[in-house]
Amino acid sequence: MNKSIIPLSPGLLAMLSKGASGIVPFRREIFLLEITVAGTTFCSDIHKADKEIAPEKVLTMKREPDNKHDEFAIAIYVEDIRIGYVPAELNEVCSRLMDAGKMFFCRVISKEWKKEWLRIKANIYMVE
Repeated sequence: MNKSIIPLSPGLLAMLSKGASGIVPFRREIFLLEITVAGTTFCSDIHKADKEIAPEKVLTMKREPDNKHDEFAIAIYVEDIRIGYVPAELNEVCSRLMDAGKMFFCRVISKEWKKEWLRIKANIYMVE
C-alpha cells in the first residue's frame, strides 16, 4: 500500500471545497488592525444600515482604485450599503495586498451614535 502524501492540486482543492458549507478548507483569518470606520456621516442610508450593524457583524471591504480622493481607498459595506472607508492613514498596506489578490473583511466591535455621527469600530482581517 502506498502511504505517500497526495500533492494538493487545484483540482483536488476544488473537490475538497465542494463540501456542504462550500468553504475552502485551510482558511485562516489573520487579524491586522482595529479601525474606526471613516466617512459614516457621508452615508445617506446610515440609519437604514444601522439596523444591520451589530457586534460580530461581518462587513465587506472593496477596493476603489479609481477613487479621486485616495488612490488606496477601501470602501466598507454592510449588505449593499457603503457605510464608509478604511481610514486613509491606515489603508495603504491593505490596499496593496488587495490589489495582489488577498481577501479582506471587517468584523464590527462596537457602534455608538454621537449626535449625527455613527461611530463604528471594527477589526480588519485578511483571509488566507
